[in-house]
Amino acid sequence: MIKSMTGYGRARRTLNNRDITVEVRSVNNRYLDTTVKLPRAYIFTEDAIKQRVQKAVSRGKVDVFVTIDATAADTTVVTVNQPLAKAYFAAFRTLAELDGRSQQDAYGIADIARFPDVLTVTKAEEDLESVQTDICAVADEALEAYNAMRAVEGEKLAADISSRLDTIETLTGKVEARSPETVKEYREKLTARMQEVLQSTTIEESRILTEAAIYADKVAVDEETVRLRSHVSQLRGMLASDEPMGRKMDFLIQEVNRESNTVGSKCSDMEIARVVVELKAEVEKIREQVQNIE
Repeated sequence: MIKSMTGYGRARRTLNNRDITVEVRSVNNRYLDTTVKLPRAYIFTEDAIKQRVQKAVSRGKVDVFVTIDATAADTTVVTVNQPLAKAYFAAFRTLAELDGRSQQDAYGIADIARFPDVLTVTKAEEDLESVQTDICAVADEALEAYNAMRAVEGEKLAADISSRLDTIETLTGKVEARSPETVKEYREKLTARMQEVLQSTTIEESRILTEAAIYADKVAVDEETVRLRSHVSQLRGMLASDEPMGRKMDFLIQEVNRESNTVGSKCSDMEIARVVVELKAEVEKIREQVQNIE
């Protein structure tokens, strides 16, 4: 089943103490254009997310928004600058000896720890591969929800287009039924005119037949109506396809419009002209809908 190019999907999970939210939204676009917005600290996952989007989407302007609350995952590490601490201990020991005090009275561990750079508090390094795996897992869920919504929209588009294709087939049938009548009416009008001009009821039948045959050849739309029905059949097949068909359908609906214009230019009959106007209106509505199909 076809999919719409417009859609939205969202997923949120807490993995390894990180609250991860991924939102995916898209609008119509001729080609696939993906933008990923991530917190600066996690920009390294951008390419991995884009690869997942490319597997899930063939075209459209796709925006992916990722927010991460890693407060609960923050781990601090306290590091002792051992050479500096030993130097402080040695200095305190020397001062104690000069003052005649015992070493225990002269200093304590807490005293040493207060000095600059003896203790360094840093944030533990994250496992980047694990973080990327977690973010991509949530992105996959968001893309799944996004594609589900696009599929629902695609069903609606397919139903609307299918209904309009039914109308086009009905209108094509009217053209096929009316076209022979226009030749018959032309022959009758031609006979009446010639009788009026020649002031005689005796007219060469062969001449009438020749003129009618020339007219019939000019206004014949058999080829156009056959192609219209063929295009409609192809469009129905595309609507049932699981592959992206938007571009092919866009091209084919242009062919349908071209055939409709040809029918209109060949036929001077008012009744057919009205049918052609309705036909072109349906074609235009389908063309607008096709612009939304992936």
